Amino acid sequence: MHNSISKRSRALIRRETISAYLFLLPSLIFFIGFVIVPMFMCLGASFFNYTMTDFEFIGLGNYVEMFQDSIFIKAFVNTVVIVVVAVPAVTVFSLWVGAAIYPMHAVSRSFFRCVFYLPVVTGTVAVAVVWKWMFNKYTGLFNYVLDGAGVIDQNISWLGDEKTALWCIILILFTTSIGQPIVLYVAALGNVDASLVEASKVDGATNLQTFWKIKWPSIMPTTLYILVITTINSFQCYALIQLLTSGGPNHSTDTIMYYIYYQAFKLNRYGYGNAMGVFLAIVIALFSIIQFRLTKAGNVD
Repeated sequence: MHNSISKRSRALIRRETISAYLFLLPSLIFFIGFVIVPMFMCLGASFFNYTMTDFEFIGLGNYVEMFQDSIFIKAFVNTVVIVVVAVPAVTVFSLWVGAAIYPMHAVSRSFFRCVFYLPVVTGTVAVAVVWKWMFNKYTGLFNYVLDGAGVIDQNISWLGDEKTALWCIILILFTTSIGQPIVLYVAALGNVDASLVEASKVDGATNLQTFWKIKWPSIMPTTLYILVITTINSFQCYALIQLLTSGGPNHSTDTIMYYIYYQAFKLNRYGYGNAMGVFLAIVIALFSIIQFRLTKAGNVD
């Protein structure tokens, strides 16, 4: 009798497993065909001098050239600056806004979530056009306001000056990146155990102590997710560069993604572009591992 039940249970589990994989099959085919296979193709092509006319095996030649390319080094430094500045700023600001609007009435909370999320669903081209006008040297809003307030005595070429161009890109990236984290933090705060919060208040804990000891550990998984996706988005910053500066002035806003595009699709050096793509994937993986370790350590503490 026991063996009969055990056999029926195993048959049921097997049928459920097969059904689950059949439902996953379309997504699995798409993932393998458009993610896994291109990844291996990219890795393989990075060892070749792959252009429109040549396909010659050169081993690690592309990687050696990459680290000797001063423009690539500058693009890498710019990308790291964007990540180091934008990721903490987006995370902290989103947490602050999420914590501020969560106690509000449902209507007010929905209004602010909508306002902050609008740049996310707005087309990148439309966002770039608006910001380009605001940064315009002659008719831009920033110069108009600063000049009217007496802060500047001559107009600033925000996107045409090496000292300000990259910071303008970071500002725009910041405004387009905070929408999703704010929505996620509001949802995460709503899932915090209310009984623990009430107990901490009964025990005389301040709002800051309640947040740090109760709410912060509860929303740590959300924070980790936000850190990872914001880091990936920052490393992949391309569209804003293409639309606003094209890497200028003097490569001061070049990023790895834009330089990959430039080498692969402007100069037709696909092998070199693939090598930079492999390097970028490794760097993103390393940053993600570090974030996993840090957030895990913070959660344990």
